Amino acid sequence: MIEKIIEWSSQNRFIVILIYLIVIGFGIYSVINLPVDAIPDLSENQVIIFTEWMGRSPQIIEDQVTFPIVSGLQ
Repeated sequence: MIEKIIEWSSQNRFIVILIYLIVIGFGIYSVINLPVDAIPDLSENQVIIFTEWMGRSPQIIEDQVTFPIVSGLQ
């Protein structure tokens, strides 16, 4: 099957080149007229967590509550 395609292509070079140029032209036309709707957001995700634990210092709350939650969400 492949041999027949190669043989036909070598015998009909003009048709193969013409098809090639049509495909390339259609590709260029498609790229030019391609609508681009959005630009992806590449910024880093941000998570804000407010935690309260009565009677504990801010450092303990940060270490034992807030940090594990933020790590799990990211």
